[in-house]
Amino acid sequence: MTTVTREFHYGIKSKRKRIKLGPAPKEPKLPPRIPRVSKLMALAIRFDHILNKGIIHDQSELARLAHVTQPRMTQIMNLLHLAPDIQEAILHLPPVKSGKDPIKERDLRPINRLVNWTEQREAWDQYASRSNQCVA
Repeated sequence: MTTVTREFHYGIKSKRKRIKLGPAPKEPKLPPRIPRVSKLMALAIRFDHILNKGIIHDQSELARLAHVTQPRMTQIMNLLHLAPDIQEAILHLPPVKSGKDPIKERDLRPINRLVNWTEQREAWDQYASRSNQCVA
């Protein structure tokens, strides 16, 4: 009796699973990604610029064009109420190599509620030390 051993893997072609001979291709290594909160901060700055120039008349129209609800647009725009150095730190967060984002927009809402920038900075420092993040 003769035994033939072949290496194969499954591949998808035309929405169907097919057997392909040979070793499976190596999975590509994904590049690190920018944290979502950094993208939201950049969007808030851009949206503020658009509103100040008068290209779009109000935040409701901006929400419609961005395909988000008005409360979500408010949450994004509230990031502009953070102290400038906190905004800069958010924009320069290190890329996420794998897993979930270490800092979420929701985590920043209690800091955002503080009106005094000194209090915001203290809360930011506490949050950064709690989350073991290296933020400048």
